[in-house]
Amino acid sequence: MRLKLALLAAVAAMTSPALATAQTPPAAPAPAAPKAPAKDAPTAVEGVTITSDSTAMRTSIDRRSYSVANDLSAKTGSIADALRNIPSVEVDVQGNVSLRGDANVTIMIDGKPSSQFTGEGKGDALQSMPADQIDRVEVMTNPSAAYRPDGSAGIINLITKKTQKPGTNGTVRFNVDTQGRHNGGISATRRSGKLTLTGDASYRHDTQEARQLIERSVRDAASGGYRTSTQDAAVENEGGMTNLRGAFDYDVDKNNRLSGELRLRRMAFDSDAHETYAARDASGAPSRAYVRDVSGELQRDNGAVSADWRRQLKGADHTLTTHLEYEVTDFTRDGDTLTRNTPGAALYEHIGMDVDQTRANFKLDYSRPLPKDVKLKTGFDFELAGNDYKNRGAAGATADGLVVDPARTNLYRYDQDVYAAYVTYERPFGDFTVQGGLRAEEVQIDVNDVTHGVTGKNDYFRLYRTLHMGYTLSQSQTLSANYSRRVVRPSGQDLHPYRVYQDPFNYRQGDPNLKPQVTDSYELGWQFRKGQTYYLATAYFRDTRDSVTDVVSDLGGGVFLTKRANLGKSRSGGLELVANGRLTPKLTYNLSGNLFWNEIDAANLGFTGNRSGTALSGRANLNWQATPKDFFQLNAFSSGKRLTPQGYREPFKMLNLGYRRKVNDKLSFVVTAQDALDSFEDVVVVDTPALRDRTRRTANIRSVFFGFSYAFGGGKSRPEQFDFSAGGPG
Repeated sequence: MRLKLALLAAVAAMTSPALATAQTPPAAPAPAAPKAPAKDAPTAVEGVTITSDSTAMRTSIDRRSYSVANDLSAKTGSIADALRNIPSVEVDVQGNVSLRGDANVTIMIDGKPSSQFTGEGKGDALQSMPADQIDRVEVMTNPSAAYRPDGSAGIINLITKKTQKPGTNGTVRFNVDTQGRHNGGISATRRSGKLTLTGDASYRHDTQEARQLIERSVRDAASGGYRTSTQDAAVENEGGMTNLRGAFDYDVDKNNRLSGELRLRRMAFDSDAHETYAARDASGAPSRAYVRDVSGELQRDNGAVSADWRRQLKGADHTLTTHLEYEVTDFTRDGDTLTRNTPGAALYEHIGMDVDQTRANFKLDYSRPLPKDVKLKTGFDFELAGNDYKNRGAAGATADGLVVDPARTNLYRYDQDVYAAYVTYERPFGDFTVQGGLRAEEVQIDVNDVTHGVTGKNDYFRLYRTLHMGYTLSQSQTLSANYSRRVVRPSGQDLHPYRVYQDPFNYRQGDPNLKPQVTDSYELGWQFRKGQTYYLATAYFRDTRDSVTDVVSDLGGGVFLTKRANLGKSRSGGLELVANGRLTPKLTYNLSGNLFWNEIDAANLGFTGNRSGTALSGRANLNWQATPKDFFQLNAFSSGKRLTPQGYREPFKMLNLGYRRKVNDKLSFVVTAQDALDSFEDVVVVDTPALRDRTRRTANIRSVFFGFSYAFGGGKSRPEQFDFSAGGPG
């Protein structure tokens, strides 16, 4: 408590003698650049500062912002589909996001964290939430101290659409595909005097056929040969996601604005799976087999309410902003199974899991200009989060004779409170600009395995430094250099030593002794921009210790345990290149590539020597404005082979096509073809002397969507333009 008071006192001291600005959180310093036209004046958004021109790809020292307004995949697809078209961002077949090959990414909406993108079901949420309400995607690989240091890869910030038209305005949209999927929604805004009301309602229905094939070979110590097994599962999922949002902005006077927002989301899916398993001993003779049928359901409810106060103080860029939010997430997963064993009797099971999460957040951000164009920014950020995990399991010889299995039944509670304060100081020296930042965090963690009566605490205090520098070579060229320290805190499940049952031959387990992963991230960048021609080169390097990863081990009898563990250390680096421009007056291109290197030292996990590897990934976009009303788009990407502690992940690729017909200023029709070559899959390989495992996951992502959007209401519509820079590097 003394530390919390000290942090508050430090913030108060920094903001005296008078509290003034908060541009929340602030952007890092940018080199001097030509002034934008008046129509590009900034619009303040909680956590970011954006401009209103949707056609530009905007950059500053600590972020790059990409418009998805002209991404046809975003018109008909999910957020996962939109992110697959953002440079340096990869989304696998399960919806897991990585940035520059690192899966430790923090995802925010309008600068605010959300529980729906953490824990169980986060991949499902990204693959189910519609992308048509996302205006821009910000990628921050080295955020300033004003942002939380969570996520070694950085932050992906989803900025929602907003309108400045007077009166009542809105959009109605609907899309349907060839696989039984459909989505639609309505958005509306009412601006009258000092009050602005906004609302969104949407529904997305999905059907998915997925397959997972696991082929394993385990060395037999007695004979020296290998025991083999094949596990093949076919899954059918069907369900949907409902999104509701309402918000208001009220200008009390010219210096004060009050805002509030309420959002509700429900995701519900039913699934049926048919799984076969066959094992052979070291001599090749059959040893065990089963056929397993699973019928299950999943539901995730998320609700949040927030309030904001923005105060414009005396002088330009002198503001104070406060934000208060409370969020609740309830996740439930249940499944009934019938396993027919050979040899052995049939087994009926019921397996379930409940996760209840609460999150309360209070932020204050203050910014004050000082003489000589110096900017001082400071604030604090308090968050209290509670998580209850309940595993349920029962088994029996008949469906009506199930008996609770104590080994599969557990109640676990995990609470994490973070108290943080930060300060950044930015100063220009001619064409050179420098910003230094420091963030102090006190973390208090309480764990309670209620079932077994085991409790624990883990409290620690850390400082996180950031440094951003920019130099303007000319009006078209800039240089940048930056550094930040990032952290990945083990999740509640990562710390829980309870073995979670997945299927008869697979368990997962956490480790209460896990340490937070710490990453020091460095970047050097060069940028050239003239009109729509844009080139960028970024060299980056990450030095990581105690990274949290999966390690697979053999428990015997064909049963495998995937356990969370700390690696000794790892290093990674790479070079990103991008070229954007115009081939003809009607044809533009975006090309980007990432050469990635990774080295892993896993001696503490029993592996000898360092393992290293390189990978090359890239993206290509072609946009053709055939006529003033007809627009065609092609998007292709390929990820490179990625190193893991025990093996590697194979490359994956996808090709998307799109066409838009603009009937008039209000009505447009869209056709998109996703994964046109049906090539998207995820393959993970474990290759050690004692264990060889190849897991291949596929899904029927390929589809053709047909859709329309219709704008209604008064106010003059902005002329439709196309973002030919949306495919630049991130």
